[in-house]
Amino acid sequence: MNDAFVHLDSFIHSAEDGGFSAAARRLGLTPAGVSKNVGRLEASLGVRLFRRSTRKLSLTEEGEQLLREVAEPWHRIQDAMAVVRQGANHAAGPLKVALAPAVGRMHFVPMLAEFRRRYPEVLPDLHFDNRQVDLIAEGFDVAIGGGVELPQGVVARELARVRIVLAASPDYLARCGTPRHPDDLPAHDGIARRSIRFGRLQALTLRDDAGGVAPYECRPVAVLDDPEAMAHAAAAGLGIALLPAPHAGPLLADGRLVRILPDWYAETGPLFLYYSSRRLLPAKTRVFVDFVVERFRELGLAAHFTG
Repeated sequence: MNDAFVHLDSFIHSAEDGGFSAAARRLGLTPAGVSKNVGRLEASLGVRLFRRSTRKLSLTEEGEQLLREVAEPWHRIQDAMAVVRQGANHAAGPLKVALAPAVGRMHFVPMLAEFRRRYPEVLPDLHFDNRQVDLIAEGFDVAIGGGVELPQGVVARELARVRIVLAASPDYLARCGTPRHPDDLPAHDGIARRSIRFGRLQALTLRDDAGGVAPYECRPVAVLDDPEAMAHAAAAGLGIALLPAPHAGPLLADGRLVRILPDWYAETGPLFLYYSSRRLLPAKTRVFVDFVVERFRELGLAAHFTG
């Protein structure tokens, strides 16, 4: 039966992760070893579970049926065994966390000392990246970021609503004047943002609390794909930038940027803390999620994201 469990594990991970190589990374095996395990499962069942080609691995009808029947119970069994092995209330081991870079440095790195004081056997392993990571395929326990589309098998807790504000340097405003209404923006130099995910320029709509709506239009003089870099480009006098409030905040506070049209803003997706939806979370993941939510509330950090 132990061999059957190994073969089934290889099949499930190959199907969910999209190939033998991805499954091998998760399981600590070689791709050839995973392929051999799947082949033995197919031989024992007398059916083909995958269609194989040099470029693609896809499930057969029998493979899809088997995955539907066994994947969720299998993950629940593995989770239950991991929780029992760790101890239901014993948080320990490496915790792989993906973070948006600037937000991570400003708000989450300062929390680490207190987290380690409470949970000294958990080792935070932080990865800073502006893109949305694939929690399951890349082996992350938790991720923190905005503009997230939640795939199947992932849940999220909202940490803050994020506003995007208009800002420029005092030098730029002295040279080019200060816009008084969104209709003034097309005459100004602007720093445009390219979406990392889609590769095209972001088109955003400005709004105010009175219900007004206006398109955001500037004359692009540079295109960047990182909001922190955009903030520093604006501070250098390049033009007007539409910046997430947490990226604009430090430069507004020290005077390198000035907020313009302060009644107007754009909206983006909330800042989420997201993780696997499996019913039995490892203790290390559960305590980290609860800790971050608690600290956000105690420190009033959500206000930093609304400008």
